[in-house]
Amino acid sequence: MKTFKRNIVIYRNHFWGFYNNQHARVQSKIDWTVTMIQTTKVVPEKFLKRLSGSEGLWEVRVSANKGIYRIFCFFDKGNLIVLLSGFQKKKQKTPRSELKRAERLKKEYYENKK
Repeated sequence: MKTFKRNIVIYRNHFWGFYNNQHARVQSKIDWTVTMIQTTKVVPEKFLKRLSGSEGLWEVRVSANKGIYRIFCFFDKGNLIVLLSGFQKKKQKTPRSELKRAERLKKEYYENKK
């Protein structure tokens, strides 16, 4: 039986800045969630959701240590997922500044790819 696998890359250091500032339990849950997304063909929306009103942005959804965390990403060439940036969600609505930042990083990624 062939195993399913998505490739995950991290664009620049925005994700690492977020990740390295988290408690070890949160890092562990992020690792688990990213691995699950990488190896599961149909990922439940609880863990990966397309953002409506954006140009192809998705959010990796992590709940850990009584907190809610989001990591913005997008798909490039099929099974390649590019992680952009993350933040701890403290309100119901995603902060506009975080969304704008992710959109800017995605645009930068494609401009630098040329």
